[in-house]
Amino acid sequence: EGIPRWTVHLEGGPRRVNHVAVAVGHRVFSFGGYCSEEDYETLRQIDVHVFNTVSLRWRKLPPVIGGQSKVPYMRYGHTAVLIDDIIYIWGGRNDTEGACNVLYIFHTGTEQWTTPRVTGQIPGARDGHSACVLERTMYVFGGYEQLADCFSNDIHKLDTKSMSWALVKAKGAPARWRDFHSATVIGHKMYVFGGRADRSGPFHSNNEIYCNRIRVFDMMIESWLEAAQSTAPPEGRRSHSAFSYQGELYVFGGYNARLNRHFQDLWKYTP
Repeated sequence: EGIPRWTVHLEGGPRRVNHVAVAVGHRVFSFGGYCSEEDYETLRQIDVHVFNTVSLRWRKLPPVIGGQSKVPYMRYGHTAVLIDDIIYIWGGRNDTEGACNVLYIFHTGTEQWTTPRVTGQIPGARDGHSACVLERTMYVFGGYEQLADCFSNDIHKLDTKSMSWALVKAKGAPARWRDFHSATVIGHKMYVFGGRADRSGPFHSNNEIYCNRIRVFDMMIESWLEAAQSTAPPEGRRSHSAFSYQGELYVFGGYNARLNRHFQDLWKYTP
């Protein structure tokens, strides 16, 4: 097996934080995100960069002409999940329009956008939430809710067959209110790590805390579980990336404002 190592360093991709990226076959689609030199006040279409893992080349999709209402505006702090060959993009914010709660669908085969009609308990507009999928249901957790002006610790689920939203009546002691955490599915459980929270619970008092405990939500029984805490966990962080591979959770990078540290470490958690 050998030691995991970095193999390729490529120029030409988007320079971003709080974007989303989804792998579809040999392509990686990257949507939006924040770059300090760019303009987030003018309303413009979200940009889509596609990386080909075979040719190791980036390309940028041309803007949509006509039917712009079906295209999300440029944003950061949104989420994207893949079901079959369709990417579901939800949430995120822009400095002019604020946060969004419209569901957008990107068809990876045709590279076209649609906005399906949804019903049920649609979650309030937010950014910095997480989204993950079990079977054909998308679960959205946490984030910073615009209308309530506070951190969330709710879970909403979208059944993509009926296009219906529901608030999950979660059992057990919920994870703390937070944003810019990660939530990763392994088996039928969602593993939540990191994010930015506040000492005043849901409200933002500029007294940030960065939790480094793993929290586990069982999606079959819809209950938060008491997870055994590991020895010497990584330092708390937000805006990291996380993925599962062969039943284990990997966490890379992130930022902790209290320590003013950007991380470039890779951690593995074995449930």
